[in-house]
Amino acid sequence: MIALDAMGGDHAPHEIVAGAVQAVREHGLQLVLVGPPRVLYEALTDHDAAKEIPIVRAEESLAMHEGALASLRRPKSSIAIACHLVRQGHASSVVSAGSTAGVVATGRLRLKGLPGILRPAIAVPLPTRPTPTVLLDAGANAEVKPEMLVQFAHLGAAYAQTAYEIEQPRIGLLTIGSEAEKGNKLVRRAHELMSELKGFVGNVEGHDLLTGTADVVVTDGFTGNVALKSMEGAVRYAFSELRETINSSRLARLGAIPQRGRLRQLSQRLDPETHGGAVLLGLNGTVVIAHGSSRAKGITAACRLADDLSKGGIVTRISERVGKTHRLW
Repeated sequence: MIALDAMGGDHAPHEIVAGAVQAVREHGLQLVLVGPPRVLYEALTDHDAAKEIPIVRAEESLAMHEGALASLRRPKSSIAIACHLVRQGHASSVVSAGSTAGVVATGRLRLKGLPGILRPAIAVPLPTRPTPTVLLDAGANAEVKPEMLVQFAHLGAAYAQTAYEIEQPRIGLLTIGSEAEKGNKLVRRAHELMSELKGFVGNVEGHDLLTGTADVVVTDGFTGNVALKSMEGAVRYAFSELRETINSSRLARLGAIPQRGRLRQLSQRLDPETHGGAVLLGLNGTVVIAHGSSRAKGITAACRLADDLSKGGIVTRISERVGKTHRLW
């Protein structure tokens, strides 16, 4: 059962409900919507789905502009109730398109970290081939210690094993050069610790993020978030320029016709909503954070990701990896 925060996101609740209905009807997922019953019942009625998806009451919600402190001010918000359902064993995972800071803070407060986990981290799949590259941390921890980066490597490896069936993920450390001595004091110390990890391939640079050099790329939340948003901006710019070029003349439009299929596939692969969003790893439960601007398609993908990770035992995998790890610091 997936607890879906129906009030999180720029287009809540209607796009959230539409995505939930699609997830249930097309993929057979089990969901519960969390939010104000009257509003959600009306939204479900619009899809003739009032009897298909149950509703759990939550009269409060976190606004998209609200940060971590809002999770304390609103203990009965829709995201808090969704996390409570997981904590009580009534749901296996949480999906929300709400404020990232609010979801992270609420998840940490309500679900708590797994034993031995210093800090949870946000993992985001990058559209590499043949399988996505997992980047973490993508924004949960702006300041970290070297040992935290080591744990992020284990979180990311567990994610890659569960989501993409990579038996032995290759782990890279994001910095400014491939040589071991490159980077600041944090990165150099983390490199020393991570050199003992199985699958560690060394340092990777920013231009390696989309080349598939590593299955997991580890960094602090500040650097990871900047890198992620830089790539998203670059992709939007590239597609904008490509679209303008194709539409610049009749001859250009005719020339693009044979490539329509390939262009459509590329667009879909680079669309953030295709991958389901980010995952907050290291908690006593699976938390998927969909993009704030997600439409129904993105919410459905996020629910599918949450279901796959829950069924794959991502929480257990992380516990096992961390439990078997000898302390290196």
